[in-house]
Amino acid sequence: MSVLNYIEQVLAQTWNVTAEMAPYLLFGFVIAGFVSVFLSPEWVERHLGGRGLAPVLKAVVLGIPLPLCSCSVIPVAASIRNHGASRGATTGFLLATPQTGVDSIVATWGMLGPVFAVFRALAAFVTGLIGGAVVSVVEPDGMLAPEDTPNSKGRPCTESCCATKDTEPRWKRGLRYAFVTLPRDIGKPLAVGILIAGLIAAVMPPGLFAKYLGGGFLAMLLMMVVGIPIYVCATASIPLALGFMHLGASPGAALVFLVAGPATNAATLATVFKVLGKKTALVYLATVALGSLAAGLALDTTIRVLGGLGLPEHHMTHEMTVAWWQHISAVALVAMIALSLWGGRVRKAAPAASEAPAPSGGDRAGEGAVVLKIDGMTCEHCSSSVARGLRNAPGVTSAEVDLAAGQATVRGENLDLAGLRQVVQDLGYEVVR
Repeated sequence: MSVLNYIEQVLAQTWNVTAEMAPYLLFGFVIAGFVSVFLSPEWVERHLGGRGLAPVLKAVVLGIPLPLCSCSVIPVAASIRNHGASRGATTGFLLATPQTGVDSIVATWGMLGPVFAVFRALAAFVTGLIGGAVVSVVEPDGMLAPEDTPNSKGRPCTESCCATKDTEPRWKRGLRYAFVTLPRDIGKPLAVGILIAGLIAAVMPPGLFAKYLGGGFLAMLLMMVVGIPIYVCATASIPLALGFMHLGASPGAALVFLVAGPATNAATLATVFKVLGKKTALVYLATVALGSLAAGLALDTTIRVLGGLGLPEHHMTHEMTVAWWQHISAVALVAMIALSLWGGRVRKAAPAASEAPAPSGGDRAGEGAVVLKIDGMTCEHCSSSVARGLRNAPGVTSAEVDLAAGQATVRGENLDLAGLRQVVQDLGYEVVR
């Protein structure tokens, strides 16, 4: 086969995967958009204080539908911790949230079947609950004391000044999140995942690594080792799981990757270690590892005992038949991601960048504004969490974060620069200037 034929096969398979996923992703985006409005991180923060297992359960249940990946969940988890959530509740939220999200569950249902989707949601619930409960026993702390919170008032900030003021109707904000913010956040990793799946399907014969990935503990252990350190969001992990199954991985081995991959990465572990402590970080890692293996073994055992359980055969071989309406959905999805990623590139320069140079010395700024250059923000959730944290700092009257420029412009009176830097660092980011 010539190089051109290989390229044609890769493009065709990549398009087939896109078309198969597109209807479910579009539907999931709409649901996720309205979930983000009615079940916002600000609302979640106000309901996770207290001692015992109840806050852990609430954190897991509230976190499962939120469309936050392992990167964007970090600032939200740090924020709920700083606003009074216990270590256990924060850990449960960190474990459960990035594994799922309504968009990824809908896409999993469409691509891998209802059994896979149910097992994936159950894995997120069980690992979050167990991990949070273990942390509550190992390092019980209840609610943070007022002096331990960055909130100068010693209580969670629930005032409107702590959130971005938006007078738009909720349905407009939901649609904007669904068709602009969420595609922009996951567009690149999703595209990479789909391209890899297309490449695997076109170039590698089915079952190539069945000897090594076909099932059993060692195959699942390999999937876990692959999944834990890399960054992949819950939705982008689906085409990669399809690729592994094409190469011969059992459904259980693929599920291990779907749990371990989105649940953590190197940056997440470093932040958990910093924000929650060494013991909690070890419990977190152990829960992801053992929980993913248990979920994979349970799925393969269930299939072995009860049969295929409706897992479509073409999902195992990647031989897809695409309908006309799926092609139309794929065109809409590609156009939406392209517009969200590149349509807003032509922007007015942030006024604060020229109006408010960062002070050259001292720990306090007089009346006016300062600019903080921030490293590590990768999505809208990151920037909104930084903005909310800065607005809650003493003396701050407004804070605007430019994600593309990687900077925050803070206005107020007698601003404490060291305090502002600490707020950003507590959320898992670094102030580089």
